[in-house]
Amino acid sequence: MTELNHDLPDTDSYNPAASSLAGHVDPAVMAELLSIRSSIDNIDATLVYLLAERFKATQKVGFLKAAHRLPAGDPGRETAQIARLRRLAEDAQLDPAFAEKFLNFIIGEVIRHHEAIAEDHNAAGGTSNGTASPTAPLTA
Repeated sequence: MTELNHDLPDTDSYNPAASSLAGHVDPAVMAELLSIRSSIDNIDATLVYLLAERFKATQKVGFLKAAHRLPAGDPGRETAQIARLRRLAEDAQLDPAFAEKFLNFIIGEVIRHHEAIAEDHNAAGGTSNGTASPTAPLTA
């Protein structure tokens, strides 16, 4: 996927109360802000784990496609998925254009991973059995 940002603190040193607003805002407002941010932090963590699971599944698809010499992208599926997620976004009162941009970013990453898997598969002489190793890295 993307390179790690080594300038960010590790999760063990994360301070959920960190804010440049501390000391400049009414304490009751700050407490409410921190409470809401706590929910946002939980949602962000869930998103990270959901994306990890999604990429594990798409990696298996990439191995299957490589084993059967299928193209990395599937424009028909991608179009259907974008339309589906736009409808879901509307139902959830999320900006459909944002949902589409987000999905297009994910699709781009998935295709890049599938292309890398196919290259590795071809370089190895196409000897893979088409199944993903549960311990294989997400990128090649």
